[in-house]
Amino acid sequence: MNRLPATILTALLALAGIAPAAVTGPAASAAAPGTATGRADHVPGTVRTAAEHRDILSVRGAGPYRIGIRYDRLAAAGLISWTADSCTGIRHAGATGVWAGAIILTFRDGRLVSVGTATAPPRSPAGASVGMPFAELERIYGPRGAMIRNDAGDAEAYLVRVGSRVELFTDHPIRPGVGYYEAGLASHVERGFRQGPC
Repeated sequence: MNRLPATILTALLALAGIAPAAVTGPAASAAAPGTATGRADHVPGTVRTAAEHRDILSVRGAGPYRIGIRYDRLAAAGLISWTADSCTGIRHAGATGVWAGAIILTFRDGRLVSVGTATAPPRSPAGASVGMPFAELERIYGPRGAMIRNDAGDAEAYLVRVGSRVELFTDHPIRPGVGYYEAGLASHVERGFRQGPC
């Protein structure tokens, strides 16, 4: 996965006051209504509150943070709170507003290529989130998803393909289950997990 190195990610999450939350109970395991295809962000004809909008992170992005949008456009609108450059052409950034402290944005050559989280919410349109066991992801996604290994053979993740984009769920460093959920372009998210971040 093309995420920040663990020490930087941990420090950034600690500064933001984020503590990954376990998701339990029947509401956590129920798939979102109207998401049988995994492509809908909400039930057609319903109106969502700002808090409900913050609950969904999909392969299209999260809220105003849409995959493909330019970094400078978000920065000019006051929607970026912090930045950290890593590999050449890669910039990680924090969100503002209802998404502050909940998501990490990744830009490649100035365009948003993935949105990730170590918290719950947000969740995927199908209802998957950080804190769930991988068996629950298999129940939610069925044949649409699968466990994969990186090229080095030392890490596993759960991958769901949606056209040229993916949802990727990686493990938690100290407890069983999902510790990080990232969605975006397969050419960035999946390649980064399989081959390394740079």
